[in-house]
Amino acid sequence: MKKICFLVVMLFVINMVSAQDLEVEKQAIKKVIQTSYVEGLQNEGDLTKIDQGIHPGFVLLGIGEEEEMWKLPIGKWKEKTEMKLKEGKLPRKENPVSIKFLSIDITGTAAVAKIEFYVGEKLTYIDYISLYKFKGNWKMVNKIFYKLPS
Repeated sequence: MKKICFLVVMLFVINMVSAQDLEVEKQAIKKVIQTSYVEGLQNEGDLTKIDQGIHPGFVLLGIGEEEEMWKLPIGKWKEKTEMKLKEGKLPRKENPVSIKFLSIDITGTAAVAKIEFYVGEKLTYIDYISLYKFKGNWKMVNKIFYKLPS
């Protein structure tokens, strides 16, 4: 009987530790997305923040009006960000981008975050961001999105 009680307690403790570890990972993912994507790419144009959380192989994927798929590698996106900095469009002075996390799903070293993307107060996109964990750090590797009707 003591062995059974001990096993039940151990299983409970292991389950609690796993849930705590999962929450720590979710918070790390939220921080990467907030810092690199929202602050770095969208609001500030801070290339250091971008590089900290976005893998060099990152690709933004989208569907055009004729339903053709297009790709924007992070290198090109960073070039556009640098241009916006030169033009004075970044850092944003009006209508900053903000996000709301709808879900984060993690399996091992892979994760997907579903977020609402706001420009100012307006919900503009639903984003699906894929991440991998490299050497203990989460990095964004891909994004697809749905643009909400105006």
